[in-house]
Amino acid sequence: MAIAERIKVLSEWTGRLTAWLTVPMVAGTFIIVVLRYMFDLGWIWMQEGVVWLHAAVFMLAAAYTLKRDEHVRVDIFYREMPPWRKAIVNAAGTVLFLLPVCVFLAITSWDYMSTSWSIHEGSREAGGLPYPFVPLLKSLIPLTAILIALQGIADVLISFATLRSDSANVEPKEN
Repeated sequence: MAIAERIKVLSEWTGRLTAWLTVPMVAGTFIIVVLRYMFDLGWIWMQEGVVWLHAAVFMLAAAYTLKRDEHVRVDIFYREMPPWRKAIVNAAGTVLFLLPVCVFLAITSWDYMSTSWSIHEGSREAGGLPYPFVPLLKSLIPLTAILIALQGIADVLISFATLRSDSANVEPKEN
């Protein structure tokens, strides 16, 4: 379980650090609104910066959200299940759905990201954010897939530990 605990610490640390990105995001939004409506001023790079911070917050906090079990789930049946059944659902869902999607996302986004770095990509908008901001944002895609996959592996290990402990605590039925 030491591996699962270390992954959980990484997810927690990443989530807490990412939360600080919301401060410049909110401040930037406030400044954009004040400049636009009070002084009739605006810059594309500021608007892109806020949008990109928003994207970074969502991508980097995904593993943290999974760790805290705060992700969206349709739990009509799940909430009433005993812990051992929840462990089976969590492990199966992670192995059959989450991990394959993370692998697919990491593999398919790698060329997208590396091409952006190799051509020194900047914003498509005149006056937008220059290089290296676009490649940095695109680098978050495979990083997000890796962080979510790691947290998924931790969840599978925890589910197996739950199943092991529940099977050890089950007393044989008397006839």
